[in-house]
Amino acid sequence: MSTITPKIKQQWAEIAPYLTINNDLEYDQAIARLNSLIDEVGANTVHTLYTFLDTLGIVIEAYEEQHYPIPDCSGVDMLIHFMDEYSLSQSDLPEIGSQGVISEIINGKRELNIRQIRALAIRFNVASAVFL
Repeated sequence: MSTITPKIKQQWAEIAPYLTINNDLEYDQAIARLNSLIDEVGANTVHTLYTFLDTLGIVIEAYEEQHYPIPDCSGVDMLIHFMDEYSLSQSDLPEIGSQGVISEIINGKRELNIRQIRALAIRFNVASAVFL
């Protein structure tokens, strides 16, 4: 005897397409759906669609981890990436230090300190953890 009732089977058949991601098209649709839910639900944990929003977020995260893994990289790697992305030279980052200091950081002779990490996070509008 099945523990899954016919009613649950029927409802799952209707809901599954909203919680299943098998390809990039479905991923894009899920992201759009999540954004709409965030606009409607926000952080209201008592909203009737909050658990749906939460579950969809978990499904999207699982798809991203499998199909778009984030490579391990250091804070210096991220600094170099942002410098390349925004076509910045060492002299364009005075909030980090002198050109010599930045050169030492990039060449692994010096580590980013907390003040520099905070400044970079503000500069590039990202979480400080990106540079840890």
